[in-house]
Amino acid sequence: MTPDPPVLSRRHATNAVMSGFAWAGTLAALAALALILYALLMRGIGALSLATFTRTTPTPGGDGGLLNAILGSLAMTAVAIAAATPVGMLAGTYLAEYGRRGRLAQTVRFLNDTLLSVPSIIIGLFVYGLAVQPAGHFSGWAGAFALALIALPVVVRTTEDILNLVPDSLREAGTALGAPRWRVIVCIAWRAAADGILTGVLLAVARISGETAPLLFTALNNQFLTSGLDRPTASLPVAIFQFAMSPYPNWQQLAWAGALLISVAVLALNISARLVARRRHR
Repeated sequence: MTPDPPVLSRRHATNAVMSGFAWAGTLAALAALALILYALLMRGIGALSLATFTRTTPTPGGDGGLLNAILGSLAMTAVAIAAATPVGMLAGTYLAEYGRRGRLAQTVRFLNDTLLSVPSIIIGLFVYGLAVQPAGHFSGWAGAFALALIALPVVVRTTEDILNLVPDSLREAGTALGAPRWRVIVCIAWRAAADGILTGVLLAVARISGETAPLLFTALNNQFLTSGLDRPTASLPVAIFQFAMSPYPNWQQLAWAGALLISVAVLALNISARLVARRRHR
């Protein structure tokens, strides 16, 4: 039955209004993003130089770079992801393959969602009381631990969701061939979900690469190049935070350079995640 012309007109008008709101919101978000990128490019590119990647953070008014902060961020992020990935994969596998709708699985899901939404500064305070205060000093290990707690729920959620997308017929085929359940999961389910799990890991890296608050309570900072993570360790987000608030022009320039580096790194990780996800869909 065809609607009356006034009803059609009202529907078309409502659709046009809502489409206009949607386009306006999209353009506003793109405009804000464009302004941020413009400011980063204009001020960040001019602050980049060879010394940025080869020299450590300078004293007030001196010359230097961000080498120690870059290496410190890479080290703590690598340790955090190396710790969070296997634990997150195993937890997500349990939720998707074994627990499903069990009471324990529901509890784990609730706790994981809670950890996913906890402000990062709370995690920093927790690690400070758990690891920094008993040890009596800040350290890069404590910073990596805090970052791992932030990355863990991302890996858990992504692993569970992507394993739930694997058709049960693949599992049934492996079971019909006589393979035990653990081998079906490892050789069939994990292999089918490998691209999606990798996407989750990349998103977790992007999530923790710009965190500042937890590192202020755990790794603190260091103006020198350290050989290990057992002492206060420099990081790019903390260096940006401290340099941006300083009255020294050379520190402020390094803050813009560091902000540009983090933005480019996060953008590259997100693009990589999208490419991996697109490859999976194909």
